[in-house]
Amino acid sequence: MIALTVGLAVLVGIVLGLLGGGGSILMVPLLAYVAGMDAKQAIATSLLVVGATSTIGAISHARAGRVQWRTGLVFGAAGMAGAYGGGLLARFIPGTVLLIGFAVMMAATAVAMLRGRTAAVTAPADAPHHLPVPKILVEGLAVGLVTGLVGAGGGFLVVPALALLGGLPMPIAVGTSLIVISMKSFAGLVGYLSNVQINWTVALAVTTATALGALVGARLTAMVNPDRLRKSFGWFVLAMSAVIVSQEIHLGVGIAAATLTAVAAAMTFACARYVHCPLRRLVPVRTAT
Repeated sequence: MIALTVGLAVLVGIVLGLLGGGGSILMVPLLAYVAGMDAKQAIATSLLVVGATSTIGAISHARAGRVQWRTGLVFGAAGMAGAYGGGLLARFIPGTVLLIGFAVMMAATAVAMLRGRTAAVTAPADAPHHLPVPKILVEGLAVGLVTGLVGAGGGFLVVPALALLGGLPMPIAVGTSLIVISMKSFAGLVGYLSNVQINWTVALAVTTATALGALVGARLTAMVNPDRLRKSFGWFVLAMSAVIVSQEIHLGVGIAAATLTAVAAAMTFACARYVHCPLRRLVPVRTAT
């Protein structure tokens, strides 16, 4: 099972490299249901993987000049405090509840990926970079708390926050978000390590495999349609959240969630071929030509 976990971690890393984010949302279910870790151990290990892969990505963006250090460090410091608190708070929350919360995070991430980055309000490239420190601190604490509790990087929350509150254009917001995600992931890990023991051999193997996969994925970006890949992955993540719900709540609830996901996917597919579609307001689709 460990060999299978490492192999699947490479695939998660490839998704990370292709999409620039999102693949880490699969790390907790991979560690919990394939590697056989308990919920809190899986979340703690995921924080290590997310932190390490985000650091590697941040270095690449920094070299290209796509990191706004002042905004990132302020947001990241607040995120670290929230993530550390979330890691400590997790000791008082049952593992099942944490996994259900993670399933909710997966669903939110999937919706964000289906809507696309263009759905988020972003600042224009020439917007003034005034730094509203109080707002960034509050947002950083909130996002960090979620990261510390459920082990998800929350990039789909960080990028719009940096664009809106920090006045950053999208490419710089993406690069800066990796600094924030790295900082708060490691802080959340420290919070978890005060009450959770992780298998460092497995954790380092999975981290290395994910990082190598991310490097491969980054090289494959020119060979695939990123918009189509992002949306396909979004539906997959939504289906995976239904699997977690079936495991942690009840099989019937999971089946209902999976059915709703299938219906929504079918409607989206149909909307791509018909101009008049009410779902178009929720999920941007392209008409067939």
